[in-house]
Amino acid sequence: MIAEVSRVGKRGTVVLPASLRRRFGMEEGALLMAESHEDGILLRPAAVVPMETYSPARKAEFLLNNAVTPADYQQAVQDVRALGLDPAQIKHRKPKGAARA
Repeated sequence: MIAEVSRVGKRGTVVLPASLRRRFGMEEGALLMAESHEDGILLRPAAVVPMETYSPARKAEFLLNNAVTPADYQQAVQDVRALGLDPAQIKHRKPKGAARA
């Protein structure tokens, strides 16, 4: 375990030692998680995952593909139509025994 002293600057800035930045692959602008712990503050690299925004067509695809029973499928068809979309135009698989959309 490496322990090095840093100083808290104006506005709470802390300079992390270069050896630790290299070890954890941190460059300028990298995000950190700061967590309060009984013994002090834990700083660790933050993982940022891009968030997908679902279009109505993508939502319809999820609804139709997640239907397991014929009753689920009929409900999904109604939900897709409520989105203003034609279920027949959405690429999906129907559960066994489900009627056409």
